[in-house]
Amino acid sequence: MSNITAAQRGLLSCHACGLLSQPAQPGQPSDCPRCHSRLHLRKPDSIRRTWAFLLAGFFLYIPANMLPIMEARSPKNFQIDTIMSGVIYLWLEGSWHLALIVFVASIVVPTFKLVALGWLTYTVQQRSNRWTHQRARLYRFIDTIGRWSMLDIYVVALLVALVQLQLFATVKAGPAAAAFGAVVVMTLLATHSFDPRLIWDFEETNHD
Repeated sequence: MSNITAAQRGLLSCHACGLLSQPAQPGQPSDCPRCHSRLHLRKPDSIRRTWAFLLAGFFLYIPANMLPIMEARSPKNFQIDTIMSGVIYLWLEGSWHLALIVFVASIVVPTFKLVALGWLTYTVQQRSNRWTHQRARLYRFIDTIGRWSMLDIYVVALLVALVQLQLFATVKAGPAAAAFGAVVVMTLLATHSFDPRLIWDFEETNHD
């Protein structure tokens, strides 16, 4: 027995509350009976919006890694650190666990999300029907790990607090902190804009 999708049955899922319902008149604009949001078969302009957020994230990723993320000043010393130099400094000081957290949260996770979302968007745009299950699982994984991208901001705040405990020492976040925060926001928006149901559309077409 072949599987029948909700779209084939004429059912629409609300993008706001998730309710699955049937439009009052098939083919005509309709609102969700629970939250009254406009119903759409797929997220409007999903591909274009996702690409826009991803490109913005790629551009912001450069200053996020090249500019200082933390500036520490004392009467005897003035130190400026980028994300990577901060990771190296923490490692050399023996805080390898903290260095690993910052490296994964600040380098590995954002890079992985940008590249993986870019690949998913490209394959959907090319109407690919290959690795559909793997791509769907990849999207769910990206959506799950999104919150961990903010770990670096919390680590910077922790380092600022620790350094300021020293006498006459002051620390402030550098411009890279704002750029990195913007990268996190762009990846979250890109993840939200991407419609994973598009992955299955072309597989269904090829099986008809």
